[in-house]
Amino acid sequence: MSFASGLAPVVLAALVWTSPAIAFENAPAPSTARALPDEFEALRIKDARIQRLGYRLATANADHCPRTRPSIGLMLHDLALWEGSTSITQALGLAQDIAVQAVVPGGPAYGAGLAPDMGIVSAAGIAVADIPFEQDRKWSRMTALNDAIDRALDESGSVTLELADGRAVAIEGEPACASRFEVGGIGKRAAADGKRVVIGDRFPGFSYADPELSAVLAHELAHNILAHRALFAEHGRSRKLVRATEREADRLAPWLLANAGFDPAASLRFMQAWGPDHSGGWLLRKRTHDGWDERAEMIAAETGIVLDRMRTGGEADWSIHFRREDETRAALAQAGG
Repeated sequence: MSFASGLAPVVLAALVWTSPAIAFENAPAPSTARALPDEFEALRIKDARIQRLGYRLATANADHCPRTRPSIGLMLHDLALWEGSTSITQALGLAQDIAVQAVVPGGPAYGAGLAPDMGIVSAAGIAVADIPFEQDRKWSRMTALNDAIDRALDESGSVTLELADGRAVAIEGEPACASRFEVGGIGKRAAADGKRVVIGDRFPGFSYADPELSAVLAHELAHNILAHRALFAEHGRSRKLVRATEREADRLAPWLLANAGFDPAASLRFMQAWGPDHSGGWLLRKRTHDGWDERAEMIAAETGIVLDRMRTGGEADWSIHFRREDETRAALAQAGG
């Protein structure tokens, strides 16, 4: 798995799905029966699943992450990004475009009573009506709201949302490794940009069980936790450095899975299932990635270390026991990190 160079803000308009919709455990159900585009319902299911698994990974590893942010387990969406948005808002019984898309079961937003299809009038003191909708930058309104929510959580640990029904709901976040989790229009890839983990709208791994899909999220989250994008900005994307960051993400993933209550060997199972048929694709690129069998060996060895730590210490404290690659250690030393 690798960074998407210059990953643009993700646009969720008019996505087309090639995989069948799957009903996953704890995925929030639509609020009422209604006629909506199939791709809209498919996106809702995928968004809910990615939010649930990402929240679990990020909160479970917060004690070890160098950079954290309170998370409320909530995803909003902008219906204006969809073709035929007027008919969608009418079908959902909404009077505005910004609404709840997904809520993590048991998370802070869930505890505050939020649910899919609730309209949002303002977030963190910023009124939706005051944010212009730009036709050539349709994603900018949602980005502005997400950034406002993040700032409020960083500053006070909580955020207030004003709902379309007139209620103002203050939600206190749960400590989490600082990353958003999104499904976006990047096809069959997965990527991390330092702030977000983005799973492509046609990513085949949606057909995998939760532990194996979580292994993909953990790999991309590891890129953000270890600040690989910042290393590239400082030192460039040399082949050796990119390969080193991919090795680190491969090896950190089992630690993140273990702390979240998943079998750390799920990373190995994913690589063994995926690698033989995708050795030349986005996941295992030549030159900047080791061969899938080499990666599987490294993941297996790291998984053994994680299991040993769990047996002797009770937790997988990767902030102490995880070993950085020589190339990244050298880059960090040069930067004074």
